[in-house]
Amino acid sequence: MKIDIATLFPEYFAPLSLSLLGKAQDEGILQFTTHNLRDHAPGVHKSVDDTPYGGGAGMVMMAEPIAQTIDPIIEKDSQTILVIPTPSGERFSQSIAEELSHAQHLLFLCGRYEGIDARIPQYYRDVVQIPVRELSLGDYVLAGGEVATLAMIEAITRLIPGVLGNPDSLREESHVLRDLRKGGERSSSEELLVEYPNYTKPPLWRGLEVPEILTSGNHGAIAKWRLEQAQLRTRAQELK
Repeated sequence: MKIDIATLFPEYFAPLSLSLLGKAQDEGILQFTTHNLRDHAPGVHKSVDDTPYGGGAGMVMMAEPIAQTIDPIIEKDSQTILVIPTPSGERFSQSIAEELSHAQHLLFLCGRYEGIDARIPQYYRDVVQIPVRELSLGDYVLAGGEVATLAMIEAITRLIPGVLGNPDSLREESHVLRDLRKGGERSSSEELLVEYPNYTKPPLWRGLEVPEILTSGNHGAIAKWRLEQAQLRTRAQELK
């Protein structure tokens, strides 16, 4: 998968060279490229923002420097999906991560200040006619789109075959756990649960014991216990 990132702060994405993502890049599974939006900004000061029409606090990122940055990227690859992190977007979820993990090319556009000119997603969706996904991590505001982009990239790319060291980890993790009563088979009625509690050695730590069922060796009983714990955790989260 190719991933391009248009940002005012390319150095923000140095962590992409670390750990599993760095290894996947070395092995040619992933390709990350950052693009500095100021490289196409006009004037001596390379300004990328201006005051909002209609008044109001803050500044808005101008459309043209963005377009000059991402136009050549899109022209080179007709399979591009433009992803714009924004608090006003669709809530990012595991199912969206799974969907985007099958893409050939993702282009993330990181906004700053009060956001980007609203004509950018409109233009690329309606005129250029490429898929545009405006996505939000949650109901809060960050200083820019870089943190959200990093989170989305990690959630998406770890689902690509060869990226994760142990692919079995994907089968029983938080928000991906399948209802064990269905034998792990995926279906339209599958139940998404948060993960059951996990424990490791020693069996007794500071007066707290590992649940006895987990050391019993009875794999059927363990599976049943884990399902029950996952369901309890899921219900508790829904009640908050």
